[in-house]
Amino acid sequence: MSGNYSAGNIQVLEGLEAVRKRPAMYIGSTDINGLHHLVYEIIDNSIDEALAGNCDTITVIMQEDNSIVVEDNGRGIPVDIHPTYNRPALEIVLTKLHAGGKFDNESYKVSGGLHGVGMSCVNALSKWLKVEVKKNGKQYSQSYQRGVPDADMKEFGKSSKTGTRIEFLPDDEIFEVAEFNFDTLAKRFRELAFLNAGVKIIFEDHRTKNGKASEFFFKGGIVSFVQYLCESKKTIMKKPIYFKSQNDDIEIEVAIEYIETYNETMYTYANNINTREGGTHLAGFKSALTRVINDFLKREKYDKKIPVLSGDDVREGLVGIISVKISDPQFEGQTKMKLGNSEVKGMVESATIENLTRYFEDDPQAVRKILEKCIQSARARMAAKKARDLTRRKNALEGNSLPGKLSDCSERAADKCEIFIVEGDSAGGSAKQGRDRQFQAILPLKGKILNVEKARLEKILSNEEIRTMITAFGAGIGEQFDPEKLRYHKIIIMTDADVDGSHIRTLLLTFFFRYMPNIIRDGYLYIAQPPLYSIKHDKKMVYVYTEEQKDKYLGTLDGVKIHLQRYKGLGEMNPEQLWETTLNPENRILLKVNMDDEVIAEQVFSVLMGDAVEPRRKFIEDNAALVENLDL
Repeated sequence: MSGNYSAGNIQVLEGLEAVRKRPAMYIGSTDINGLHHLVYEIIDNSIDEALAGNCDTITVIMQEDNSIVVEDNGRGIPVDIHPTYNRPALEIVLTKLHAGGKFDNESYKVSGGLHGVGMSCVNALSKWLKVEVKKNGKQYSQSYQRGVPDADMKEFGKSSKTGTRIEFLPDDEIFEVAEFNFDTLAKRFRELAFLNAGVKIIFEDHRTKNGKASEFFFKGGIVSFVQYLCESKKTIMKKPIYFKSQNDDIEIEVAIEYIETYNETMYTYANNINTREGGTHLAGFKSALTRVINDFLKREKYDKKIPVLSGDDVREGLVGIISVKISDPQFEGQTKMKLGNSEVKGMVESATIENLTRYFEDDPQAVRKILEKCIQSARARMAAKKARDLTRRKNALEGNSLPGKLSDCSERAADKCEIFIVEGDSAGGSAKQGRDRQFQAILPLKGKILNVEKARLEKILSNEEIRTMITAFGAGIGEQFDPEKLRYHKIIIMTDADVDGSHIRTLLLTFFFRYMPNIIRDGYLYIAQPPLYSIKHDKKMVYVYTEEQKDKYLGTLDGVKIHLQRYKGLGEMNPEQLWETTLNPENRILLKVNMDDEVIAEQVFSVLMGDAVEPRRKFIEDNAALVENLDL
């Protein structure tokens, strides 16, 4: 390495060159997530127009060449000459970082985008981009190649309408993945339509002859969102409680409903951004909800044994959306998904107290139903205090004693450790003998765990198999879950390839989704794929994992004597076979469990694992034709 370090070594990246040089700094990554982020940045500008009251329809089209069109009926990007740069404002917005209408606090009061960086970033990271603007009774256009204008902006016709149309093709020199996913984009558009009442988002896929199309429009906004979340659940009120409050530059919207089961489902947003880790808006709401319900508990004098309800009691079965819109949001937390504005807590708290108190006073029947549910929760908590203490006392989950059935690994660094959750003692015995003891732990479970969708936390914690898992993982459960204390960064569900194995896997997935969702969000949960068959011929053993692989391989063995074995259970494999096919990182196939769309996941678990029979029957009828392998 040369020791000569002078001014000549200092590089200045001009304009959009910095974005192309370090794209991850601006859009997070150059993988599939970064690719979709380009679309979000453009549509966020259209949503900002809607928030300012100037746009009600947005159309997004995926074209055959995988380019994207985003068109809105907003005011249109300004096209007049910028006083400082002496170039059209349209060109400035698309070629200068931190140029836009988000900084003067007049054009846009709130914004969900990258504050003037988004559109120019998309331009910089696109192979080509074309923009058309309808404004001032005329139409204007300009095109770019990798962020550089092809020519000056031109006027090309007249129009009585206003709006902006942007068409771009992501640069394959930048992105690892070039193809957009319809469902991923649709999830975000549905969310935006819920959060912005009255905005219609039309989404079309023109990549195939019979392409998909969806239209998202929810006049009820977040009330419709809560109703959507409660579709497959039994609610205790006629309709959700909703209120909206404006305080200085902060707009607060809250919609809540109570369901008959026990899971709490809360989604929080700041400027349309999903704050998965909560923050000050959620803290303010929780505090206010507990206070208001306790105030009414004192008025009603329900039960002398329950003088006060805890936060857990009042939120059991709560389904809610909190959306705040703020001029200068501050995000914190590991993934920047936590709202940090301190002033928001007090504003949400006072707005919630005021509006809930008024609602409860106007509807005593509703408050009675809510109080009865909260009191049932408190009674269950008091009746099963020992089980509840498992989530309260750290030493119960963080002590040195590990469950006896756990065969732990010798490695202690969590990022190097993996644990296999195995069905039954037979498979557990083979796995224990076949594993690499250095970094692989084995936890055999006896039978099927409790269906957590239908049980309170107290009952869940009295289930021995669930307690064993919590203790083995070492990170707690529910709101007490601490990812820093997780003992394994690969948690692998390994069940048999039969109906019972599938059911156990579904029960485990339900448990992780409801009580340890961060394990899924952080990419720590996997499903092992043991082979379906072994094919032995000519002193050679081959393993295949699907019926198609089996048929294809057997087709190459005409006239050869073979021995075909179908594995119904992991216990049928000896330790060496289990290591070779399912445990060995060099050979095994693992499926990572992802949660791209938590709202859809919420619905599916509620339908399949909940109490309501009719939604489950409808789901089975609607999806029966999609079943490929039916084990009868």
